[in-house]
Amino acid sequence: MKSITIHNIDGQLAELIESTAKAKGTSINKTIQQLLEESLGVKFGGKDSKHRTDFSEFCGLWTKEDLAEFEKRTKEFEEVQPEDWK
Repeated sequence: MKSITIHNIDGQLAELIESTAKAKGTSINKTIQQLLEESLGVKFGGKDSKHRTDFSEFCGLWTKEDLAEFEKRTKEFEEVQPEDWK
């Protein structure tokens, strides 16, 4: 794992990070990792994290609009057609 040092954190930002860590019951380091993951739209860590990221370069992320469009275009597949069961 790589370590990163961030210099010149504004006092107000530092307080927000500390209060978030306290509210979540996690360390400041873990809180910053979670905030970065959330803001970048990635979620690493956990039991099988290595395997989950092996192919991440080949995968894209869907926006809410992409999901809505997909659901709209595939909605007909959710309907049972009685004539198909004869």
